[in-house]
Amino acid sequence: MGNKNNKKKKKRQQEKKKNKNINKQLVDEKKNEKNEFKMLLLGTGDSGKSTFVKQMQILYKGGFNTKIVDLYRNIIRINLKQHMKILLKASADLKIQLPKESVIIQNKFLDLIKNSPVMWNDKIIEMIKQLWEQPQIKECYKSRHHFQLPDSSAYFFDKIDEIAKEDYQPTRDDILNCRIPTTGVKELSFNVKNYIWNLVDVGGQRSERRKWIHHFEDVDILIFVIALDSYSQKLFEEHSVNRMTECLSVFEQTVNNEFFKKKRLVILLNKIDLFKEKLKKVKIKEAFPDYEGENDFEHTSEYFKNKFLDIVNQKKRSVSTHLTCGTDTAMIEKIFDDIRVSIMEKFISSYI
Repeated sequence: MGNKNNKKKKKRQQEKKKNKNINKQLVDEKKNEKNEFKMLLLGTGDSGKSTFVKQMQILYKGGFNTKIVDLYRNIIRINLKQHMKILLKASADLKIQLPKESVIIQNKFLDLIKNSPVMWNDKIIEMIKQLWEQPQIKECYKSRHHFQLPDSSAYFFDKIDEIAKEDYQPTRDDILNCRIPTTGVKELSFNVKNYIWNLVDVGGQRSERRKWIHHFEDVDILIFVIALDSYSQKLFEEHSVNRMTECLSVFEQTVNNEFFKKKRLVILLNKIDLFKEKLKKVKIKEAFPDYEGENDFEHTSEYFKNKFLDIVNQKKRSVSTHLTCGTDTAMIEKIFDDIRVSIMEKFISSYI
């Protein structure tokens, strides 16, 4: 009797092992069938999408080649001139009075860059330095939520001595902080753990959004990037429209699109570093009167997170949210790894 029971037990164990091996084989076969995933990166202008793409380039493609570094050197120098021009105009608009000697420098600077937009020489460098050192210009910079100016401008103004050097080579942080609006479509493919991840970045400005629809097919993951600090800013294209309000509208139109109803959705609540700083100056309630909570990071970030989640039918799809600082490489690496692992787990479990 005992031998008979032992034989049955042994047989059950063998069958269990066999079934386990078959399941593993099926999973391995399915994994081999699909070894590529397409991620569509969307968001309104200046949300930080391009910075996310740069981070993937750094983390999984070995960084930037000489050609790209040279391109960024030129762009950084052009931006320095353009951003000082914006500050000078804004200081006049905000009735910030510059000292007489600074007005003279301002006029010379504006004349020089008007006549020679690509000029970069010691004279221009010295004028930018002198203007940036003025307390009135710094005061204007602190009021940048009233006009259109990249938040990284101060980062580059403070580095002008280094940028001015003839042999200047932009660092990784310089490239991450450099703002270039995405136009058209940018694609980046990279390998992680023997899987190919195809990241598609489409321009976020209004004029670019009509192109989004052409990239909806065969998407595995939709990553929507939101600039939390945009709650008090206006659109570059239409100064009467709040950026966060526009973002909520675009988000609703996108995630409820027929193409995306069953797609995995990842929401990146980005620029938390700038958001924390802005909270000290501009209350959420000024832009969103329905907000009743404390004006601290925990409550306000939760408020915006829920605003976006309320738009999504979570019962029918997988949604995850992450608070991010796009220029923090270690943070982005961890967040992307969490996204990647959860996608792989869901993909594999669907075949077990």
